[in-house]
Amino acid sequence: MHKRVAIKIGGNAFENSDSSTEASSPIRNQQSEIRNEKGLAELANAIKSQLDHEFILVHGGGAEISRALRAANREPVFVDGMRLTTSDDMEIVEQVLSQEINGWIAAALSHNGVLCQGLSGKTSGLFIVEPLRRNGRDMGLVGRIVRVNPEPILTLLANGQVPVLSPVSANEQGQSYNVNADSAAAAIAGATACTDLIYFTDVPGVRAGEEVLSQLSVQEAKDLIAAQTIRGGMIAKMESAFEALSGGVGQVHIGQWQGVNTLNHFLAEKPSIGTTIHL
Repeated sequence: MHKRVAIKIGGNAFENSDSSTEASSPIRNQQSEIRNEKGLAELANAIKSQLDHEFILVHGGGAEISRALRAANREPVFVDGMRLTTSDDMEIVEQVLSQEINGWIAAALSHNGVLCQGLSGKTSGLFIVEPLRRNGRDMGLVGRIVRVNPEPILTLLANGQVPVLSPVSANEQGQSYNVNADSAAAAIAGATACTDLIYFTDVPGVRAGEEVLSQLSVQEAKDLIAAQTIRGGMIAKMESAFEALSGGVGQVHIGQWQGVNTLNHFLAEKPSIGTTIHL
């Protein structure tokens, strides 16, 4: 039986590939750092090499959203690492995530031999959301997932395809909401009984000072948040990790992409890179 793994990639996920600097540098024109052709080719080859695993890919795109908003003379606002999204912003957010980035990633993976299909949280009611408040603050059209319909994902997996998921979702009335991609990855990982959830980001793992912590229990992580050792955007990522673990995911990993062997390192019995969070 195949093991099932959810992967979340952020805008700078492939910035530290162990390939040569020139070959692995992100495209630096008007495109997002997520559009790293070398990194996505490596990811495609890594996925193809894991014959005993099924993969679900969830993507963000915060850097490109921020650029698009600034181009429209709207300055991005964040609360504890989460983007406040106004009704005026939402059209841009959906365009960037569900059309531009989602389409580009799916096309890049397909070009490198991975059978995949792009979709969003709005596809067949995959995610139903309600408004999210952060520390009592209204976040606008930012959604909290309250119901998951995993069937669109499970159908693709049964057909041998890799789902490529934009986190944009909707409420019961069909209003689009911006959903944090880390939260979306946690929700779909739990709903589809994934053994592992991997967050690829631009840092090597969870740090305590200069040290990267190889293992953390949920309680240890909560203590580090309380001590403000973990702060900023990593707080939201850790909260998503807690959600995934409480939803039945076996392990959550946080770290950098380091070339085509990265998945082997994370999915080993004893992961050799990054930080692994467990109950």
